Amino acid sequence: MPEFTPDFLAAQLRAASVKVTRPRLRVLACLSRAASALTHGELEERLAEGEGGGLDRVTLYRVLDSLLECGLAERTLDARGVYRFLLSSIRAAHAAHAHFHCQRCGGITCLEQMVAPVATLPTGFVARQVEIEVRGLCVNCSPVGGAAR
Repeated sequence: MPEFTPDFLAAQLRAASVKVTRPRLRVLACLSRAASALTHGELEERLAEGEGGGLDRVTLYRVLDSLLECGLAERTLDARGVYRFLLSSIRAAHAAHAHFHCQRCGGITCLEQMVAPVATLPTGFVARQVEIEVRGLCVNCSPVGGAAR
């Protein structure tokens, strides 16, 4: 996994033929530090806590749209039907294993011990994405974990 320095992120934007702007760099940096995919609201909160203050909601939507369009970021739907965003390079690193999606809190946990199988497709078929997920309640949300609501 590359080191996500400001220079590296700026080079990624230029390589994707996208103008390098401070909001784009801040969103890419925030996504690069995230342990899992983030919702729009989580991105807003983290950006507001960081240096330079927050981004307004519309600017954040526009930045995310531009990053999705150029292929630097990806969007996934969590178990609650909420969009979550992550860097494409991080998703590629996660494609080799399954994930656990908590149906209560929406958290996502890597299940690296569950290796994703390689699909053999019929002639003419082209795979774009493979996702294997287990849905249920995480340790913090399950009655067994002791934090049942």
